[in-house]
Amino acid sequence: MNTASDSADGHRWLTDEEQRVWRSYLHASTLLDDHLDRQLQRDAGMPHMYYGLLVGLGEAPRRRLRMTELARKSKITRSRLSHAIARLEKNGWVRREDCPSDKRGQFAVLTDEGAEVLRRTAPGHVTAVRQALFDRLTPEQQKTLGEIMQIVAEGLQPSEAGADLPWLR
Repeated sequence: MNTASDSADGHRWLTDEEQRVWRSYLHASTLLDDHLDRQLQRDAGMPHMYYGLLVGLGEAPRRRLRMTELARKSKITRSRLSHAIARLEKNGWVRREDCPSDKRGQFAVLTDEGAEVLRRTAPGHVTAVRQALFDRLTPEQQKTLGEIMQIVAEGLQPSEAGADLPWLR
């Protein structure tokens, strides 16, 4: 059904224009994710998600975060994070440290070698982001896109109290 009005089955379907926008968004976001993943694999031998973890640690005080906080910030399960950190440890880019105040807690810490990888990789990544997204948009379109994404993110940002969120598992 192609109208936004309620149908006989009680569903409010997307209009033709909404369907066009939705599919354009899905297509573009998939292509952008793939583009950035390929660039980072080529330039640094890591997927985009790993780069995001390194950036998160690089921006943290003393380049360290509790594993639970890093999972929350990255919006990934603790299990997936643990696997990713193990791979980054193997490369020498991250190390784990036990939390002195919580026997079960651990910190992920960006090593000097990891910081150097970020320093070398960031210019190429920024170029890829700029060419794929920002260079294609006018300043007004960039502003509008930022406003739209902020509205969408705020509407989807769950209250973590009592929420069944993957990154809290």
